[in-house]
Amino acid sequence: MIKVGALLENFYYLLFCYFIGTFMSAWFVGKWYGISLQQKNSGNLGARNAGRTLGKWAFVITLLFDGLKGAIVVYIGRFFEFDEIMVSFGVVICILGHLFPFWLRLKGGKGVATMIGGLLSLNPSLFLMLICGTVVTLPFTKSLTSSMVFGYLTYSFCIYLLHLPMYSPIIISFLFITWKHRENLMKEVI
Repeated sequence: MIKVGALLENFYYLLFCYFIGTFMSAWFVGKWYGISLQQKNSGNLGARNAGRTLGKWAFVITLLFDGLKGAIVVYIGRFFEFDEIMVSFGVVICILGHLFPFWLRLKGGKGVATMIGGLLSLNPSLFLMLICGTVVTLPFTKSLTSSMVFGYLTYSFCIYLLHLPMYSPIIISFLFITWKHRENLMKEVI
């Protein structure tokens, strides 16, 4: 039986993960340049839109800070000795915070950089499977977005193939990230 104290600790950890996720690097980078990225190009608060609008340094800074969010929740979770499945849920909640920040009317980024930081910190070997699935299909799809979907499938398949159920919550984030990229994917299909 789970104790109330443990439930509260898990709740506070996941709440922390969500709030870390809502730190929108692109929003702050845009403000630094005096531009609202929500009004430019795709309107997305992610590294790609920051780079397209403001240049390569804006892309790099946004990518690094968004990736750092995912890594932080893993390191904090492990520091406080949460179960690995709870740390996986922490990554998912952090990504959801990035996708749906409360203070920006739930209009955030698309979650890829935050996912990369979280998955790389969570299990580098399993993350390599995502990269392999993406790279192998890239010559055929000629689209990074479509190829990443195959990377997600490879990662998900490896979780079950290698009997690593503690990482299965990550699949939830793949579904949300794919949904956030639905317009790009539809353009590639049509």
